[in-house]
Amino acid sequence: MNRSNGSPSGRSITPDDGVRTAGAPATSDFLQLDPRDAPRGGLGEWLAREIRGAIADGRLTTGSRLPATRALADELGVSRGVVTEAYRRLTEDGHVAGRGRGGTVVVAPSPRPSDRRDGPPGAPAPRADLFTAPPDLGVFDAIRTTPARIDLSPGLPDLSAFPRAAWLRAERSVLAALTPADFGYGDPRGTPALRTAVARWLSLNRGIMADPDDVLIVNGTAQALRLLVDVLHAEGISEIAVEEPGSLGVRQHLRPLGTPPVPVDAHGIRVDALRATGAPAVLLTPAHQFPTGVVLGGERRRELMDWARGGGLVIEDDYDAEHRYDRPAVPALRALLPEHVCYAGSVSKLLAPALRLGWLLAPAAYRAALVDAKRLTDLGNAALPQLVLAHLMESGDLERHLRLIRKHHRRRRDAMIEAIRTHLPGAVVHGAAAGLHLTITLDGDTYDGPDTALATAALAHGVKTHPLSWHTQLPHAPGLVLGYAANHPTRIAEGVAVLGRVAREA
Repeated sequence: MNRSNGSPSGRSITPDDGVRTAGAPATSDFLQLDPRDAPRGGLGEWLAREIRGAIADGRLTTGSRLPATRALADELGVSRGVVTEAYRRLTEDGHVAGRGRGGTVVVAPSPRPSDRRDGPPGAPAPRADLFTAPPDLGVFDAIRTTPARIDLSPGLPDLSAFPRAAWLRAERSVLAALTPADFGYGDPRGTPALRTAVARWLSLNRGIMADPDDVLIVNGTAQALRLLVDVLHAEGISEIAVEEPGSLGVRQHLRPLGTPPVPVDAHGIRVDALRATGAPAVLLTPAHQFPTGVVLGGERRRELMDWARGGGLVIEDDYDAEHRYDRPAVPALRALLPEHVCYAGSVSKLLAPALRLGWLLAPAAYRAALVDAKRLTDLGNAALPQLVLAHLMESGDLERHLRLIRKHHRRRRDAMIEAIRTHLPGAVVHGAAAGLHLTITLDGDTYDGPDTALATAALAHGVKTHPLSWHTQLPHAPGLVLGYAANHPTRIAEGVAVLGRVAREA
């Protein structure tokens, strides 16, 4: 094959490409990179894409250090600006982070072999009945451990952007200030430092005026709901109405109480239908309804407040209210009606579910019983993570992290919307203005069949998602609930392309 200036297929590499042609090596020892494979004028994007691929397939694992920009530029025979630009793209995507003298390191976790469709022999096969059988209590464990090449399940933030450096700084600072007595049993309500920090955070970000004594620290919203179930059941409440469609996970946490469904429309839950159920309590996601993304409108809020003042109790799950892109913040219901609203929030969608840190604010009538239930359950959350989180909140590090991940999530949301327009043009997109997921509904021209079958076929092609019917109790148009925050835009586009192909072939 004739090669001009050493380029493949006879293409000359000119100085405009960012390649220094004089004496440029053919390949690099680092990932065996060859700049001659890059498209003309696209060296920076090419290099970023190659490194992303190495992270995705496990060649670069979390903590791997990338070559210094000058060293890699010399090795590749390109300008240093090319490498700097590639590293900048990877930093913005959350794949790598600068560590000062420690260099640039990989922070995005490589998928475990069991997460990849082409994993080693012995990797678990997908459950054949994962979507076709009625979802049981273990279904979310099953879908998390089922291997897939691309995971579009909802509910995860950009975990690769977890603020490790800030967390470590806060942890060192907290440990340095602890006395021996601080390592003993503490207040089952939570550490005073975190309860104070949460009260301030909610005041600034959600408009909730609360005293630290109003705050109960819990192991995420899941525990908050279980504590409420026990306390309300003891008070004689046997039913908690839920939104329709509404979270399957929430319904599971509300067992053994009844969960009559109440329809949600473009303005939120229908309060007239709520009254018709006769349920004394209702669980709502008013700031960003799951899964439709609808915001509870002003008139509906007034109707709901009238219902609550008549003796009803609202449980407000504020699960991802901080993640908004195209609309202003929506005040929490707790800010408007504190003595009729039990408010639950956590850092699962803000930092990471693995922290198991959340809070519950309840009306005074239930507070003592909830503290007793928490005490009997686990004597209170671990103190050290509470103190570290309090430090992040008070120092401003958590607010800075929120600003960073909003940018990541917005880009990924935009990538998913564009991919849906391209590959599922007949789908209707819901809930794009905020959150970490989109819901799509499908007409008969786009897909004619049950959404569980569509999710099953997608999984067979290496893409995981939730069928909308998981989150309904009443008949509903087929659809999918698609998480975008935890995936790079290129993987989002690839996953949605698979969904489009599967829908067309059905």
